[in-house]
Amino acid sequence: MAQHVAQPTTAAPAVPAVPEKLPLKDIAPWAVFFGILMLVLLYFVGAEQGATSVVSGEGVHEWVHDARHLLGFPCH
Repeated sequence: MAQHVAQPTTAAPAVPAVPEKLPLKDIAPWAVFFGILMLVLLYFVGAEQGATSVVSGEGVHEWVHDARHLLGFPCH
């Protein structure tokens, strides 16, 4: 019967993980895109009715009705 002999192990020193820095020029186009997208969504939720309406009818109003109330925009 063979016996298991424990081998001595040496632990490697812990090296802290350093996150890689992203240049601003790589992030800027995405930040602008999502900023514009958020402004368009905010317009449709908050202002798409009445005198400033871009889309005629009540379709957009009904689609964003609950979001409008959740964000505190009056609509009634």
